[in-house]
Amino acid sequence: MDTLEEEEEYNWREVRLPSLIPVVPEPELERETAERRRGRDILIAVDHGPNSKHAFDWALIHFCRLADTIHLVHAVSNVKNELVYEFSQGLMEKLAVEAFEVAMVRTVARIVQGDAGKVICKEAEKLKPAAVVMGTRGRSLIQSVLQGSVSEHVFHNCKSAPVVIVPGKEAGETSVI
Repeated sequence: MDTLEEEEEYNWREVRLPSLIPVVPEPELERETAERRRGRDILIAVDHGPNSKHAFDWALIHFCRLADTIHLVHAVSNVKNELVYEFSQGLMEKLAVEAFEVAMVRTVARIVQGDAGKVICKEAEKLKPAAVVMGTRGRSLIQSVLQGSVSEHVFHNCKSAPVVIVPGKEAGETSVI
């Protein structure tokens, strides 16, 4: 049985982030490995929800280091809709400033059109990041099977290492899959 590859039109728009964020120089310690000096690419899937913000915060605090580059990806239904683009751009700018203030990392942002799970996997395949960090709503197994889940799709189909941050029952509690 042959696997069919579906080719979809791939629309995206790069987000222009604030120029007030200075470029972080690369560390120049000789004892560090080449990967450490160059830094890693980390893809973080974001949306306007609190669980996405929680996953973003987790990645900044527990995963990122100085020379890394964070790639924010936000999936929308239509990138040509200016209202949606402006609203998403505002979110990306806010997160980029926070990423620099908290972890002093460089941020690249992209708004991509399409199904969120497929878009995240396609971006990860193109970028080849060290990890793909994303949040989940914390639904039960039955709910995610019946309704579908972006994090489940990414977990099973992404070639990079997926890190799914599950919200805890109480504030501050976090589980990592």
